[in-house]
Amino acid sequence: MTKADIINKIAKETGLSKMDTEVVVDGFLSTIMEALHEGKRVDFRGFGNFSLKIRKPKIARNPGTGMEIKLPERTVPFFKPSKLFKDSIIKKFNN
Repeated sequence: MTKADIINKIAKETGLSKMDTEVVVDGFLSTIMEALHEGKRVDFRGFGNFSLKIRKPKIARNPGTGMEIKLPERTVPFFKPSKLFKDSIIKKFNN
């Protein structure tokens, strides 16, 4: 599902125009990104949370050349689904 598909579905279900819906979706996504840039955690009860994780430095290998590469410590965005969300997916696909 693409962002356009999500916008179309929300617009159809809410009666908002596609342009208004796109503004809301873009605002929603930018708010999440801004919060993560500030080091904050974003929680949605029943859905999950977005946070930052620190990846330790490590040695990796270039698969083409086989040479070792040193990867520095880095911060990455991370999504953890809620138990309710995980359980609903498991129930849907394991029945």
